[in-house]
Amino acid sequence: METTQDPQAQTPNPLERRIDMAVPLADIEREVERQLRRIAKTAKMAGFRPGKVPMKMVAQMYGGEARSEAIGAAIDKAFGELVRAQKLRIAGQPRVEPKQSGDADKIEFTAIFEVYPEFQIADLAARSIEKPTLTVGAAEVDKTIEVLRKQRTAYVPAGRAAAKGDRLVIDFAGRKNGAEFEGGKATDYPVFVGAGMMLPEFEAALEGVAAGQETTFDVRFPDDYHARELAGSLVQFAVTVKQVEQPRLPAVDADFARALGVGDGDIAKMRVEVQANLEREVAKRLRARIKEQAMNVLLDTHPIDVPQAMVQAEARQMAERARADLKQRSPQMKDLPVEASWFADQAMRRVKLGLIVAALVEAKGLHVRPEQVRAVVDDFAATFEDPQEVVRWYYSQPQRLAEAEALAMENNVVDWVLANAQVTEKAVAFDELMGNAA
Repeated sequence: METTQDPQAQTPNPLERRIDMAVPLADIEREVERQLRRIAKTAKMAGFRPGKVPMKMVAQMYGGEARSEAIGAAIDKAFGELVRAQKLRIAGQPRVEPKQSGDADKIEFTAIFEVYPEFQIADLAARSIEKPTLTVGAAEVDKTIEVLRKQRTAYVPAGRAAAKGDRLVIDFAGRKNGAEFEGGKATDYPVFVGAGMMLPEFEAALEGVAAGQETTFDVRFPDDYHARELAGSLVQFAVTVKQVEQPRLPAVDADFARALGVGDGDIAKMRVEVQANLEREVAKRLRARIKEQAMNVLLDTHPIDVPQAMVQAEARQMAERARADLKQRSPQMKDLPVEASWFADQAMRRVKLGLIVAALVEAKGLHVRPEQVRAVVDDFAATFEDPQEVVRWYYSQPQRLAEAEALAMENNVVDWVLANAQVTEKAVAFDELMGNAA
């Protein structure tokens, strides 16, 4: 019979260590006796007053538990002493395996564990980073206001045949080979012509149809359509158009300004506020792009091994957060399976970056200062109506403040990378940065 082996199983873990140790049985017996005496002081048993139970009976009842605890404590002590003596940096919990011993006076075991990788901070002088730049001006403010208008689009009766950009309310029924199919029928269904919500042929067939009209047309589903029974099929749709509405954007007037939070409706003041918010958002997105490049440079220049225990723990945490997010989004999704293995690559990247960043902070003295943390918190708070309340909220809980401290530390690391790599500036288009190119 032919057999194969997992390639990963053949690859040794360079961070794994195995250490054989032994604990004298006499030490364990002394610890067991000490624990039994302690238990005997408060042990209760029918027919005896508390603390007066004979030691023989105490040993019969609690001896197994006391021995197990004594062995565990002895192993922990022996392992801890060895770690301190050899100055090992242990990653995760050790796995302890019993070992056959030829000496009846001691218990032998093997401790299997991983250590943190040891590495030097790389020289980044030859590495290149392209720093995107963008200055927010009147044109960018105008585009943003246009986006804000579109977000507040109202739809009114068109009084004409449907055209691209219109919103239609329709009834439709699809038939394949003369028979209706699952998911091919709906009533009072909203469709935005040309928006790509439906198949392109379906939406194109609605152009030129007026409210109250019925139409029938064929649509061929793509060969790679997700529903296999429809993939590549020619289907006939019967559609009744109930409403045809055209978009109407709000005017840029006092009412529009008030809708954006400018109480007195002053349009000039509105533009100032839009520009301030836009500048913050642009700075945030530019910084995110620079940060991604900086972290990629650190990963590329530090090809380190990482403890698998840390990667597995991170993947489990990511899976747990995903489960909680699904549960919060919809009760119906709470039972969907979420496997830690799905997050293995992301977990590997996070752990590796975490180790590199921690080493860099320590080696280069990039620890955060209180004023840097406060600057991060102030930046978070700036977009809220009452910034000081948000600042108090952050500083009232150590966990919230730790998030700001972590971000401030990342900022220090990014700044160090930029100071030590070759940086060239390149202007980025506003639409491309903001995702408005379409």
